[in-house]
Amino acid sequence: MYLQLIEQVRHAIELGALRPGDQLPGIRKVAEDLVMNPNTVAKAYREMEHAGLVVLRHGAGAFVAEIHGKDPGGDQRKMQKGSAVVRRAVNALRDLGLDDGAIRRLLESELAEVSPEVHPKEVHQ
Repeated sequence: MYLQLIEQVRHAIELGALRPGDQLPGIRKVAEDLVMNPNTVAKAYREMEHAGLVVLRHGAGAFVAEIHGKDPGGDQRKMQKGSAVVRRAVNALRDLGLDDGAIRRLLESELAEVSPEVHPKEVHQ
């Protein structure tokens, strides 16, 4: 569950929904909203700090980190373009009569083919 939380925050940063300096909700609030153990949320926050996504300030909370040496707008543009491509593909697959589960399996299968070092089980984490 903590990996999903990390990926959600990473995705929000890439899309520009979260910007450097934005404060994340407190651990208790996230745990309550997502029905998670607060220790799990704290672990996710520590992992995000270790990955350089957030800065933890004792007593003040977690804040989205400044990204040095990268063009955050460039990542945001790539994600927006990628999102449009995926949306068109999903709509085309639904037009073929495939349900969400089948679409996910196709995506995982293609990712495994294109990137053999990534196993389908790792995609779910």
